[in-house]
This record gives sequence, C-alpha cells and structure tokens, in this order.
Amino acid sequence: MANGKRIPHRVLFGCVVAGLVLASAMPIQAGDLAALPHTRDDLTGKDRQRVERTVRPATSFAAAEQFERMQGGAGTSTKLVNRDALSQFSANLTFEQEETFKLGNALFRKLWVSSPSSTQASDGLGPLFNARACQSCHIKDGRGHPPEGAADATSMFLRLARPASTDEERHALEKFLVASLPDPVYGGQLQDLAVPGLKAEGRMVIEYREQPVELGDGSVVSLRKPSYSVADLGFGPLDPSTTLSPRMTPPMTGMGLIEAIHPADILAHADPEDRDGDGVSGRVAMARDPATGKLAIGRFGWKAQNATVRQQAAGAFAGDIGISTPDVPDSHGDCTAKQTECLALPTGVQASLGDTEAPDPVLDLVTFYSENLAVPARRLVDDANVLAGKQIFYDLGCTACHVPKYVTSRQAATKAHRFQLIWPYSDFLLHDMGEGLADGQQVGSADGREWRTPPLWGIGLTSIVNGHTFFLHDGRARNLTEAILWHGGEAENARDGFAGLAKSDRDNLLRFLESL
Repeated sequence: MANGKRIPHRVLFGCVVAGLVLASAMPIQAGDLAALPHTRDDLTGKDRQRVERTVRPATSFAAAEQFERMQGGAGTSTKLVNRDALSQFSANLTFEQEETFKLGNALFRKLWVSSPSSTQASDGLGPLFNARACQSCHIKDGRGHPPEGAADATSMFLRLARPASTDEERHALEKFLVASLPDPVYGGQLQDLAVPGLKAEGRMVIEYREQPVELGDGSVVSLRKPSYSVADLGFGPLDPSTTLSPRMTPPMTGMGLIEAIHPADILAHADPEDRDGDGVSGRVAMARDPATGKLAIGRFGWKAQNATVRQQAAGAFAGDIGISTPDVPDSHGDCTAKQTECLALPTGVQASLGDTEAPDPVLDLVTFYSENLAVPARRLVDDANVLAGKQIFYDLGCTACHVPKYVTSRQAATKAHRFQLIWPYSDFLLHDMGEGLADGQQVGSADGREWRTPPLWGIGLTSIVNGHTFFLHDGRARNLTEAILWHGGEAENARDGFAGLAKSDRDNLLRFLESL
C-alpha cells in the first residue's frame, strides 16, 4: 500500500545498486553437463530403489517422517540448543577426526596480525582486509548481519564486479577461468580495513526506504528497500561499469554433507526450460575445481560460484583476511596493480614455514572444520502446528526449489558423510528471483537476477545463535515473513500464495521454518 493504494503482491521493489546493469548469464555448453554423471554410479540397483523410496516427497502430514528430526543424518548434533548450537562437530566423527576438527576450529578463530610481527606464524594480515579472523565474519558459525546502529560491517561486505570489455576477459568468463571480473583499482570486494600506514578502500553506505505491502487479509507488512553506495574511497573513483553487490555471511551448517550430494541428484532437479510448466526453471551452476582444473557443479556461495568447501575457504582467506594459501598464493590479497602503496608493504610469508602466509596444513584443517560442523537436530517435528505448516510449505510449491532431502554419495571423501539421509531444503540450483532481489552482477554461471537456493536447515536457530533475524543475501529482511515476501521471479507464485494465506496458516508455515 502506497499513498493509500494497495500494491499488488507481484510488484516488489528493486535493490538500487550503484552502476546497476543486469549482466547476462554465462552459457553452459552441452558438453560441460554431459561430462557430469547423470545417474547414481555409486549405488547398486537395490540401493538405488531404496534411495528413490526414501527421498520421495512427503504425501502425508499427520506425523513426522522417519528420521526427520535427524536432519544431518548420523552426524546430527543433539546438543542443547544455545548460542553454540551451530558450532558442534559431526556426531559420527572418530576420536582422531574430532582432534582435527578442534585444531581447525582454533585456526578458524585465529586473529591474524600485520607484518612484520614477532609472532611469525600469525602475521600476514591484509594489507587490505575486512576481518582479522574467519570467526569475525561467520559469527558463532552462523549468519552474518548488516550494519545496524553502532554495529560494524564485519559480517557483510560489498562484492565488486564489472562486465567483460575484451575478448580475453569474455573467454575467461565463458571458460570459468574466473568467476567475475574485478574493479581495476579496488579488486573483487571493497575492503573497509587496512594495516597501519595504509588507507582503507572505503566504507559501505546503506539507505533504506520502507515499502508497505498489504496482504490478502488486509494486514500490512513493511519491506525495507536498500540502496548501496561507497563513501571515503581511498584510491580514487570506482570504474563506471563496476557494480556493488552486498554479501552477508551465510551459516556454515552441513557444508561437507552438501559437498557429498551426488551430482546426479542435483542435475535431476534442474529444469532450465521449465518443461514441466511449474514456473520454476532452476539451472545448474558450473565452477572450475582448482584441485583438478575440471568443471564441476557449483554448490557454495550466494551465486554457487564455488565447487568445494576448500575453494570457498581459500577464497575467503584471500579476499576477507588477505592471507595467502597454497590454493590462492598471492600474499598481498586483493591488492591490485594500481594500489602500489599496498603492494609495497611486507607480507607474512616465512620461508621456514612455507611459501605462503597460511601454508599447509592450515587450509587443510580449516577446510576439515568447515566440512564437519554438525547440522542441529530439528525441534517440535511432531507438533500439530509445525506439521500443518509443513503441508502448507508443500502446497505452496516451496519444495520446487527448497528440495527437502537427499541421500549422500557412498563415495564421499569423508566416511562420516557417506550414505546419509539429510534434509537441507535446497536444490542448490540457480533461480531468477526477480527484479526485487536483482543485484545486476554476473558471478560464474549466475546472471544479475539469479541466486542459489540457500539451504534452510538451522534457519530457526538464527535468533538464538546470532541474536537477530536478518535474512537474504543482504539482510534486508528483518524476519522470515519479509524474506518470503521479497521472493519474486520463479518464486512469485509461492510468494503470492503465502501473502494470500489466513494469518493462522502463515503462522503455521513460520513455525515449520523455525523448527528447521
């Protein structure tokens, strides 16, 4: 409702971003997908039938499904629900693996310092950075937040990217040699912190405008429409074609299990031409696996630009903290050739320890930690209102993108992740989410309107773990109701169905989501 007039549900409001130009998606060649396994090559015929029965969508909502409470399989954490609910290790790790997890946890929490330093093993920060530790962004291993009041921007930053301007750049994008093209001066993300003696790149500025939306029962929900800009630029202007896309850190729940989903099961849900006519046309994201050099399915990141947990971790070390690893060995982090003051500063490489600031086994340990953070057990799975909400979730078509369950591969790298029934509620595909959530930024396979379906497991613990209820890629949604109402594009029908529900039905749907 605006100026006394009702706004149709389909008219939601775009994210205003400096230099917004909607980029086209990178074409995926038929050969790229053909090289991936389209059937479960890890299963016997008997196993395949068993898996197919197990992952069929629910048809009865009178009681919880078998094993539904244990949404992370045998590794599910049943620890007390408190602020550490997302920080437990998978329950089916061996004693030796538990030790490896704890070493990775220590490195995940490690505060890096600028060079030179007497610590040797801890210097190398920056020179430009967004945080001093992984835990600073992934607070309690959970969800980040936008800057609110006096809070800082540590768990949210601006991704910078621009369209290709040369044949060489277009080739690099088309072959997935790079996921995006950085600003020529400021690089791939805006770093708002710097080591002593160096200027920070700038600071993110957010302005919100409230947009009331009237629901079918006459109640009104106010959505906040954000616009983004940058102030106090330290190295001159941004390139005119550079787009700004906010990124709030997502929770790290169950990442190793996500990596253990067989590619065929993700491919099975892709429907880029919408052949079934349901309005949902998820596309597989492709990414180049640095370990093999081959194309693989992108599963991690807001735009599914990373194929593995290790790739995600190495990119965060480099971009967020400015720490080099064997996988991303540039010890000046995101400093560009035009930031000569940055490149002139010392690095934290210690020849006696290795060729990078975080030599092996640092990345190995942080990767193992990230892969084995346990999924928390569901709560209230047999509650009548939760079950009613689950049926509404199905009836609205939410499961077209938020696919409830999978059985992981028998060939998963870690034994604890093999052949587990898991409930992530995601298809891990790219979907056009409409103009309202568009950021205009091409990343890997994703265009300026597409986002990976985020898994929902653990979402109901956001308030307990992180002390807030900000959702979506930029935290614009202040609660789950607002998050649903921001859905557009392929999710428009589901969103409009939610908006038209009676309040009691909306409340039950929210209870179901809060039980995950």
